[in-house]
Amino acid sequence: MNFPIKTSLKRGMRDGIPIMLGYLAVAFTLGIAARNAGLTVFQAALTSFTNHASAGEYAGLTLIAARAAYFEVAVMEVVVNARYLLMSCALSQKLAPGTPLIHRMLLGYGLTDEVFGISMAQEGYLSPWYSYGAFGVAVAGWTLGSALGVLVGNILPDRMVSALSVGLYGMFLAVIVPPARKNRFLCGLIALSMGASALFAALPLISELSEGLRIILLTLLLSAGAAILRPIKDESNETEGE
Repeated sequence: MNFPIKTSLKRGMRDGIPIMLGYLAVAFTLGIAARNAGLTVFQAALTSFTNHASAGEYAGLTLIAARAAYFEVAVMEVVVNARYLLMSCALSQKLAPGTPLIHRMLLGYGLTDEVFGISMAQEGYLSPWYSYGAFGVAVAGWTLGSALGVLVGNILPDRMVSALSVGLYGMFLAVIVPPARKNRFLCGLIALSMGASALFAALPLISELSEGLRIILLTLLLSAGAAILRPIKDESNETEGE
């Protein structure tokens, strides 16, 4: 399927601007953590450029500050960021059949929770160029925010730094609220996922699992249930010209 590259790229960049602004604020707090761990501006920026997950990056910075071994850091990053394996599998089903492997690999590199949300919300098959535009802008904000956090983070008051971290939750709401208003089943599924997440954090045995493993378990259970109760119609009947 042929997508208008220029149009898709511009649309992705436009939709990625709000995500970039949110990332700029959240990554700023990570930059402060990177500075406390002894990283330079370049090292913090490179860390954010290659790791687009706040939980994964914060966990890595915590281990770096504790002088943990490379192997321990690698294992922790795999566990904390394992949910992106599930997101990648889901996003691959959104791509048109015959999409080259290079596009699939690049999409996997730039995949974040918010980019995944807006990409999956696109009607029909997903143009890789839309996601390139979105995560290209978003990753720039994420990287710049970390660098600024190292440079000037310690100058700001603690209350202001703490307030910046709230921006991440605002981005999640902006991603899930519009489609939930149009679909009652999706709205109920979101409410159920919130309740189940709170329950998993309180249950004796499950609460001892890492946050990444709990997210994977919840994702598998809820997505399997949703697929059984409300399967998505096959889009293979769409023509090449759509």
